Amino acid sequence: MSDAARKPLTLHRLREMHAQGEPITMLTCYDASFARVLDDAGVDCLLVGDSLGMVLQGETSTVPVTLADMAYHTRCVARGNRNAWVIGDLPFGSYQRSAAQAMESATVLMQAGAQMVKFEGGGWTTETVRFLAQRGIPVCAHLGLTPQSVHALGGYRVQGRNDESAATLKMHALELAEAGAAMLVLELVPSALANEVTRAVNIPVIGIGAGRGCSGQVLVLHDMLGLTRGKLPRFVRNFMEGSPSVDAAVRTYVNDVKARRFPDDAIHGY
Repeated sequence: MSDAARKPLTLHRLREMHAQGEPITMLTCYDASFARVLDDAGVDCLLVGDSLGMVLQGETSTVPVTLADMAYHTRCVARGNRNAWVIGDLPFGSYQRSAAQAMESATVLMQAGAQMVKFEGGGWTTETVRFLAQRGIPVCAHLGLTPQSVHALGGYRVQGRNDESAATLKMHALELAEAGAAMLVLELVPSALANEVTRAVNIPVIGIGAGRGCSGQVLVLHDMLGLTRGKLPRFVRNFMEGSPSVDAAVRTYVNDVKARRFPDDAIHGY
């Protein structure tokens, strides 16, 4: 679809894409300039991720990120965006206390320009998802590696590798979908399990390190542009390699996800 023909993405359109088997593309985004670049390149969803704590602020985890940080960057992205669907992360400490607290925090991000909020965890989060969904807040759930809980998880490790943890993850996914989650991110999950979850739930499943069988893919922008220093997870591909520009790299990402050329489970999967 040409840039001129691209219409603003809606939740209805994302559901249509999912029903039709069209992969959904997502990248993290933190400012107006990149929002415009990603939108023009045809990225379906812009995730204003709390990963900004590590990518932009130099923190060692996402835990220090505040709701004020998230609102600021959500507002920046919303100003630069025209057509993509904007999702804002609820940061650590902004939703765990109660569903009412989550509603207050979601309100802040929605008023800043988010069209959907994302938060981590399963089990106890089910009723929070239900509470927000019943009040008209589109929710994206997040299972697998949940970075805000990295200390409890013992590091950045693949989740769901044994039968018990896999069964729990699948159960949580079904519960979250039933409670009204409109989308689910699966992070660092074996490809076979991610395939199973994607088939089991009736909502789009967006993978990051979860294999090609998901309904769509997301990467951290700075990772896929080769800007992140040090060792990267195996699920990351540097799309700047062989690309003449950032715009071209993002368009290659969009095209390769849509054509299911990325990720390649033999290279990027678990």
